[in-house]
Amino acid sequence: YGFINTCLKSLVVEKYGEETWEKLRLQAGVQDSFLTFEVYKDEITMQLVDKACKILGVPADMVLREFGEYFFEFCKRSGYDHMLRTLGGNLYEFIENLDALHSYLSLSYQAILFLFVFPQEMNAPSFRVEKNEDGSMHLHYYSDRRGLCHIVPGIIGAAALDFFNIEISMEIVNQTEEEERTGKKEHIVFLVTQTPVFSYKERNDFSSSSQYLADSAKQIETQLNKEDVEKAKNTIRDRGSSVCPVKKSHWKTLRGIITLGKGKLLRGFDPVYPKSLWIDTKTFCNGLPFHMVFDKELRVKQAGVSIQKIVPGLQTMGICLDHYFSIVHPEVPFTISSIQKFINSQFVFQTRREMMPESWKQRPMLELRGQMIWMESLQCMLYLCSPLLRTLHELEERQMHIADIAPHDVTRDLILLNQQRLAEMELSNQLERKKEELRILSKHLEEEKKKTEALLYAMLPEHVANQLKEGKRVEAGEFKECTILFSDVVTFTNICAQCEPIQIVLMLNTMYLRFDRLTTVHDVYKVETIGDAYMVVGGVPVPVPTHAERVANFALGMIIAAKGVQNPVSGNPIQIRVGIHTGPVLAGVVGEKMPRYCLFGDTVNIASRMESHGVPSKIHLSSSAYQCLKYKNFEMTERGEIEVKGKGKMHTYFLVRNKTATENEIMGRP
Repeated sequence: YGFINTCLKSLVVEKYGEETWEKLRLQAGVQDSFLTFEVYKDEITMQLVDKACKILGVPADMVLREFGEYFFEFCKRSGYDHMLRTLGGNLYEFIENLDALHSYLSLSYQAILFLFVFPQEMNAPSFRVEKNEDGSMHLHYYSDRRGLCHIVPGIIGAAALDFFNIEISMEIVNQTEEEERTGKKEHIVFLVTQTPVFSYKERNDFSSSSQYLADSAKQIETQLNKEDVEKAKNTIRDRGSSVCPVKKSHWKTLRGIITLGKGKLLRGFDPVYPKSLWIDTKTFCNGLPFHMVFDKELRVKQAGVSIQKIVPGLQTMGICLDHYFSIVHPEVPFTISSIQKFINSQFVFQTRREMMPESWKQRPMLELRGQMIWMESLQCMLYLCSPLLRTLHELEERQMHIADIAPHDVTRDLILLNQQRLAEMELSNQLERKKEELRILSKHLEEEKKKTEALLYAMLPEHVANQLKEGKRVEAGEFKECTILFSDVVTFTNICAQCEPIQIVLMLNTMYLRFDRLTTVHDVYKVETIGDAYMVVGGVPVPVPTHAERVANFALGMIIAAKGVQNPVSGNPIQIRVGIHTGPVLAGVVGEKMPRYCLFGDTVNIASRMESHGVPSKIHLSSSAYQCLKYKNFEMTERGEIEVKGKGKMHTYFLVRNKTATENEIMGRP
């Protein structure tokens, strides 16, 4: 399920940052987000773990252990806190009941599991725990998935510290591939040792309380007279002998004395059993309609009435149970020794199709879920079970009714409750899918917005475009000094007369694409293009002291770039004229329907005259532009005085080269 991948993403983002997650998911080739109840392939999770090891530079066992610790916290945050806390009063009971928790969750969530979140067709991991005399435990872990065992110490360690305030160490003492189970399973045996965690205050309190209890015990022993002690002993001895005689220690006797008097029993409980069973066979079989008793040879000795009704073969006492049922969970051979080995696990039986009545053969097989209880005195196994049904639909498929289930059986309530839960989950899934669709649409919208803004910023200066987007009026601005450039194609009119329109468009597009790239390289602003004319400015809309140098380098790049554009008539490189002038301008936005950022002033006219009175493949400079570049490492030659239309005689120059910049630097090449 996406739940586990979402947890993995949350871990990486929280501990290593968004950038690391983005790098990780791109290398793994997976999407950015996962739907909680959507089923994803195992390969996605394994790929993420593998790439995490490489990117973070840590071994897989450390990554999995850290993930296990985080996954426990993630489950708590996701609302499973109370459910996990109630599994057991100590670590042994907690682990012992994990399989039962998985079984319960599979009813509602098709196997959202505490240790792993996988769909129902993939079997859940299984656990078996054994106590050792020294207080340690052996934890047996079985899983279809190899290589994930290092998650277990992370999760169990985090649960032990949080729920029971103990630190544990877990080491692998045996690792095999279980052959005797149905299908090949990874079987890992962990040695679990526990250490209580005490704060400084708790340690002092513990020492004090221990001494206090010892002193209290001495006081109790002296205060009770011998007669009371003997009387109490006789009473307890008489009571114990009638039930199950057990040799009691001195302190157990004292606790019994305190119980008989006015004291308060702090610890211990001894159940009382009747001398004979006060229930007849018929009532038992009707009251527990889904139960079976079988011996070591799997011969059926007793069965509830409802299971007899569904599997009529069970009415023949002495038949073998494995002829009519197979074990679905845990995946063990159908032998009494295997069942005893996993007696603390919940067992799921499934009816065998070939042994069912004809009316059942077209229906889904019935599954039973319950616990095994070994009866030592009878050398028989009691299987207390209920039908494993998740929804009303499953009940109807088997043509069963709520009435077939005993009134005291919570399966009735689970089916009805789960029906409501499934409806809520479906609604949650729909909302989550809609949320994901909106996220994707929002992402696409953001991408389109960026494209639109890029197009807008290509037409208008960014700060001007932003003001217009906000509905503000853009005031015209005066710039005391800037440098303007004009260029055009030599003999453009003749070329147009001899070519097809498409050829002209292709030629201009090729040329302008090269020029546009140079505007980015030299950070000058492209004002407009009209036909073959190209206009840029330096120092507008953002004033900069190096405006003349930027435009000069741009002009040198234009001459070089034009040599790579072919004349469609002659086949030779085209030639351009370039004119540059420096002076003051007024700039502002003109129009509303198609607003343009325009420059006004005599500086624009003079720059245009420099271009029109220029020489092919030369950069023509006015005297003011020359003065700005005079001491800036540019080589320039004097042209002299020329007659300029509308301006009279003007002293002009040609820009030859930049003395310090290479051609690659001018063109912005690496």
